[in-house]
Amino acid sequence: MNGSARLQYKRRITQTAFFALFVLAPVFDIFRYDLTQNHAILLGFDWRLGLDDFFAGHIGGTRAAANILLRLFLPLLGGGAIFIAVAWRWGRLYCGWLCPHFSVVETINRLLCNATGKPSVWEATPLPARNPDGSRYRVDARWWLITAPLAAGFALVWAVALLTYLLPPAEVYGNLWRLAPTRNQAIFIAAATVVLTLEFLFARHLFCRYGCAAGLFQSLAWVANRRALVVGFQRGRAADCAACYAADGPGYAACEGVCPMRLRPRLAKRAMFACTQCGLCIAACGTVQQPGPQGSLLRWVKDEEARQNEASVSLTGKRD
Repeated sequence: MNGSARLQYKRRITQTAFFALFVLAPVFDIFRYDLTQNHAILLGFDWRLGLDDFFAGHIGGTRAAANILLRLFLPLLGGGAIFIAVAWRWGRLYCGWLCPHFSVVETINRLLCNATGKPSVWEATPLPARNPDGSRYRVDARWWLITAPLAAGFALVWAVALLTYLLPPAEVYGNLWRLAPTRNQAIFIAAATVVLTLEFLFARHLFCRYGCAAGLFQSLAWVANRRALVVGFQRGRAADCAACYAADGPGYAACEGVCPMRLRPRLAKRAMFACTQCGLCIAACGTVQQPGPQGSLLRWVKDEEARQNEASVSLTGKRD
């Protein structure tokens, strides 16, 4: 197993672990906001703003304002600052390595390639039916019989998990086990499942690019830092890049085919605004170029090398 393969293996582990955490966090009271108690629960402890004493007349306005500052705004600002600082240095690591939505995006992408030859139904032309290692696969519409139910299954898991962040998980899961959810619970789960199923099947990339605030702020911080970790392209070996998958038609590259966000990894950083730092493009390029002595044309660069890489792109207007 080469370095890129090991990195992808580790990424799959972190994605799986975080998806499990997303589902189980309310169950073990790691974090949730309980509407029945009107306060948050963090690591098994009640997290209140201390306003009950204010409304009861036990504390004054100054103390209440201090409670809100210390228990709400400072934790949110501190967490947000750490989140943005990581994005400033390393990009959208949360998206590519942890986000439970992005793991669904990648899964549906792979299944849609088998069902339609395209990782998104909105793409104009199919990709060549081959993997970076040269092996081919057969595009078969019967894969829809797996893709659509799996998208609906993911949506149902998401809907139930989201509900448990707001209501006691024991109540939610208990009612589902007895097939007797309350009216409001049934409406929420049904509506969320339908909406998420449609989003997973038809709009998951659009959500990641334009609808996710966490992704947007990470991208803004990352693009602002010219020394941040980025995928660099060895322009001196452009001829090797041009020969990638040449038998499948001009203009196609393995790195583009595997990108979950449907980006072109060799373009300028501003055109890679939604890059999730998943590294799949680097792994694909390394696999295609493996027979050659110099290996992948794509690699991680940072600091001064990242700045120089972007400067070279700006001078030419393109990477390939």
